[in-house]
Amino acid sequence: MYSGKVFLSSVIAGVGMLTLSAAAQDSKPLPAAPSAVLEQQQQPPQPTPAAAPKATTPPASQGSPSDTKPAVPADTNEANAPAKAEELKPPSNPRSSESPAPETPQKSEETIRVPVNEVNLIFTATDKHGRFVKNLKQEEIRVVDDHKAVDKFRSFSNQTDLPLRVGLLIDTSNSIRDRFQFEQQAAIEFLSQIMRPKADQAFVLGFDTVAEVTQDFTNNTEKLSSGVRMLRPGGGTALFDALYQASRDKLMKNSAGQAVRRAVILVSDGNDNQSRVTREQAIEMAQRAEVIVYTISTNTSGMIERGDRILQRIADESGGRAFFPLKLQEVSDAFSEIQEELRSQYAVAYKPPDFKSDGSYRPIEITALDRKLHIRARKGYFAPLQP
Repeated sequence: MYSGKVFLSSVIAGVGMLTLSAAAQDSKPLPAAPSAVLEQQQQPPQPTPAAAPKATTPPASQGSPSDTKPAVPADTNEANAPAKAEELKPPSNPRSSESPAPETPQKSEETIRVPVNEVNLIFTATDKHGRFVKNLKQEEIRVVDDHKAVDKFRSFSNQTDLPLRVGLLIDTSNSIRDRFQFEQQAAIEFLSQIMRPKADQAFVLGFDTVAEVTQDFTNNTEKLSSGVRMLRPGGGTALFDALYQASRDKLMKNSAGQAVRRAVILVSDGNDNQSRVTREQAIEMAQRAEVIVYTISTNTSGMIERGDRILQRIADESGGRAFFPLKLQEVSDAFSEIQEELRSQYAVAYKPPDFKSDGSYRPIEITALDRKLHIRARKGYFAPLQP
């Protein structure tokens, strides 16, 4: 009888340990951007005592990428410190501005892998009045990749009909409570107008302290509308985590290897106080996923605040655009302008000069020979890292 009680106690204790282990695993923070891991890999190995085993603990991370290319005055004092080194993991499929081929099962015979070093760049051209230019030709633009001019384009086209993959990210923290209902309605109207049932897909993600997908990828506008209506304001703001998660877990994985246009519409005041990744790590992940980010500020004070500068930088670095509506009607106008822009863009593909598959960041500069035209595109990309 006594031995039976001992056995039962052991079983209960074992179940408790498994439950604690699972809970600890679920609470694991988001990993940092891949550049943090690359930095660890490039450090010299630490000396190991003679009696110690070969396996050692990874060295501590040296921090997140620095803010070296601001498009507008940006805050240099980030409130969020990067995650610890043991928590940093690269995404399962790191990518640059190109779309690598999907992995194939290993075969017994030798497989020859040829690296692809073609950059695909989406850009928008406008005149001095801000109107879209839709008849631009390739000889009218100039591209500089990593400070070296590109002498030949592999392709150039006016991309108006590419399938869209859109992530609608809505801040549901307490700070946007006053305009929340109107923004919900404007977002629903935007999705119903831009979605083409047989070509486009979108998802809805609300975020306060944590991010929650209320509607996964679908082309059903009724389901998307329901996903927006499910959102309820309240809590803190983990903006950077939400953008990181949407880029890595949704847009990077959806339609991998297909010709689609990936975009995020981010509605927020830009103030982050809960994220586990930094602003720069979130921007890097958006760049790796080839995501254009459009930001709509909920700040109605009439003054440029810290959150507005953050939203501006996120949009600039990804080739998107930042909107700062002061009136409720201007929120709807912002959604309408985003819709028009997504159907009025160009795509150019080229082979970068002196390309190296070293995982490094390569800045891009694209300009029009006609100085009256303004071209907007992402500021750079990350080269793939060959094993």
